[in-house]
Amino acid sequence: MSDTDGKKTLGLGGQGGQVKQSFSHGRTKSVVVEKKRKRVVVPKAAGQPGAGAGKPSGTPKSDPSRRPAGISEAEMERRLKALAAAKARETEEAAARLAEERAREEERQRRRDEAEAREREEREREEALRAKEEEGARAKAEAEERKARKAAPAPAPEPSAPAAPEAPLSERARPAGGDARKPAKRDDERGGRPAKPREDGGRRSGKLTLNDALTGGGGRQRSMAAMKRKQEKARQKAMGQAQSREKVVREVQLPETIVVQELANRMAERAADVVKSLMKMGVMATMNQSIDADTAELVIEEFGHKMVRVSDADVEQVIEQVADNPDDLQSRPPIITIMGHVDHGKTSLLDAIRKTNVVSGEAGGITQHIGAYQVTTESGAVLSFLDTPGHAAFTSMRARGANVTDVVVLVVAADDSVMPQTIEAINHARAAKVPMIVAINKCDRPAADPNKVRTQLLQHEVVVEAMSGDVQDVEVSAVTGAGLDELLEAIALQAEILELKANPDRSAMGAVIEAQLDVGRGPVATVLVQNGTLRQGDIFVVGEQWGKVRALQNDQGARVKEAGPSVPVEVLGLNGTPEAGDVLNVVETEAQAREIAEYRQQAAKDKRAAAGAATTLEQLMAKAKEDKDVAELPVLVKADVQGSAEAIVQALEKIGNEEVRVRVLHYGVGAITDSDVGLAEASGAPIIGFNVRANATARGSAQQKGVEIRYYSIIYDLIDDIKAAASGLLSAEVRENFIGYAEIREVFKVTGVGKVAGCLVTEGIARRSAGVRLLRDNVVIHEGTLKTLKRFKDEVKEVQSGQECGMAFENYDDIRPKDVIEIFEREEIERNLT
Repeated sequence: MSDTDGKKTLGLGGQGGQVKQSFSHGRTKSVVVEKKRKRVVVPKAAGQPGAGAGKPSGTPKSDPSRRPAGISEAEMERRLKALAAAKARETEEAAARLAEERAREEERQRRRDEAEAREREEREREEALRAKEEEGARAKAEAEERKARKAAPAPAPEPSAPAAPEAPLSERARPAGGDARKPAKRDDERGGRPAKPREDGGRRSGKLTLNDALTGGGGRQRSMAAMKRKQEKARQKAMGQAQSREKVVREVQLPETIVVQELANRMAERAADVVKSLMKMGVMATMNQSIDADTAELVIEEFGHKMVRVSDADVEQVIEQVADNPDDLQSRPPIITIMGHVDHGKTSLLDAIRKTNVVSGEAGGITQHIGAYQVTTESGAVLSFLDTPGHAAFTSMRARGANVTDVVVLVVAADDSVMPQTIEAINHARAAKVPMIVAINKCDRPAADPNKVRTQLLQHEVVVEAMSGDVQDVEVSAVTGAGLDELLEAIALQAEILELKANPDRSAMGAVIEAQLDVGRGPVATVLVQNGTLRQGDIFVVGEQWGKVRALQNDQGARVKEAGPSVPVEVLGLNGTPEAGDVLNVVETEAQAREIAEYRQQAAKDKRAAAGAATTLEQLMAKAKEDKDVAELPVLVKADVQGSAEAIVQALEKIGNEEVRVRVLHYGVGAITDSDVGLAEASGAPIIGFNVRANATARGSAQQKGVEIRYYSIIYDLIDDIKAAASGLLSAEVRENFIGYAEIREVFKVTGVGKVAGCLVTEGIARRSAGVRLLRDNVVIHEGTLKTLKRFKDEVKEVQSGQECGMAFENYDDIRPKDVIEIFEREEIERNLT
């Protein structure tokens, strides 16, 4: 059925008919079922609105007169029931859709109401802020006006118009007329003088309090321009408009190569945008990859910035030393280096000063590491000591100690003499141009002779004070402690003369004394701060490595927050193990530190490549021939600290001669790893571990691959073993011992043998196993071995002098009478490297 009142009509098809249902304001009307042009009126269910009274409820009975032909009553009943069920289901679905539509409409209305409420609250807040600003300005203007009135002289009152008494402040604050809701009349309306225009434009809102009137407002508030900008930004964001902002043009420093992320940071652009720009140019690079300067220049121009080209060496300009202001300099503790020959008591002397026992922990009783300590004397003076090894292999360690020191204490044993390492220490001190104090140790021993030491020092131009010189000398004993106070006084006197000062308020600069790879802490460097103050969290670059100070430990193992000048500390937080002797500099940013470290790594790599490259064809051929003629012993070295590894490598490189040499394939610090075993297997080299051990994985790999691992704790044992192994590569020396001569008297031809020489042994003895030379007119024409040696018809091993014999040469028949046969034996003698 149709609905002409704009009602919704729903159609339902089923069982060859059509069900139409119309709704009007949520009420269900009658349902008409059309089937084969016959109409069946289905009454509404009981209880529904609009149902007629007296109509039967439930499913109607079928009318036989209106039932189509060929359909039974049961079938008609089934169809009517299905139709009623479909109608009920359609009614429920329509009601659910209507409820859902109403819920959506209510949700939209609720959101609109919330948005309007938020806008209304925002407007009210802005109006309140604006009113508060206006009220503050008005109160301030009124306060200034009252001050001006009080300052001006009061005019004489006219007789006809007596002056009215001034109302109280509360009355003046209230509008005239006593009603707070009525606005007060203006002065020009009352007939008085015209009202003075207010600075705030006459707008006034909010409540004026006594505090606001006296102080001139409630503090600093946001300006109207800021509020308008905020509203405009919110409006543009709501409308989806792009917010335009002014482009900031930056000057971008561009080195030869730069990482994409770093380029984006310098331009203050998103890294994704820079990568997208590179892709448009055809360059597929991620943000962690490097690009060349030309490509980076195109990217900078595309983003509208300015490019400033810098060379690679310019990156180190950030760590250039700046002269300190003399007013900023403060006194610092002196740095004293203990130097001398091995086993002259350097570490024992330092232990006596520090009241410790470091020497007991050293393998073999000798110092093999450079140590840094700080000592506070009984007088309160702070001294920084460096203990250097005395073995000949640790020359570079002693050189580093002399370069960073202020005073050198030369330790010489009183029962010994001036040794080679003593002379070397004297030369290091002179090269560093630092003063020297001679400590004559072991004076408690019966064989001690200090004057002998003083006399021997004269040979090396070291004149002590006892011999009218300028070098202080002190007789001490590390065992009894005698002379230690005099030694400390001599050091303090020398430091006072030097007037050592440094600026602790600048970026730190120091020298790496020692470096190692700790299993639990990672790369650790022992740094002696020379200037400035090193603090936790500082970003630094040291040699080819960089890092951020994660922790600082003093010589006692305690954590400290900072280290000033002349303070030795262990620094944690490096990205790699630096070389001993590298200089540590603090920089501002992590990017600067990384850039400087990368530049230094590349420079060192280029330097090593240039040093090992042959520049001409002649050099290349000479090098190839040299490598072919020289036997090499390849080794891998792993040590506990960087200084020991460096000393071992330098000592091993000195082993060898023109026939054999030791080649160090790789050296480093830390435990022996599986990668070291793999390299050793590929090159057929043994692994040398100095005070380190292989981990479990490396041990298993070494056993499986047959790689030899040797452990050492004393450096001279290591050097002796490598020298013996290299000696095995030397070719044995061959010596010839002449044992006899024989003269050929006649030559016979023997079937199956060839020519046989009938000889007479004229001197010595002839042996079958010996070598022979054939001499003709004292000229050697053949050298070889004997094929046969016969006496009569018997084969013999040897023939004595004066006897006749028959000899036949191996593969040689050109023999003649009167030729002389020289008989000799070769002896191989093993050679050793000295």
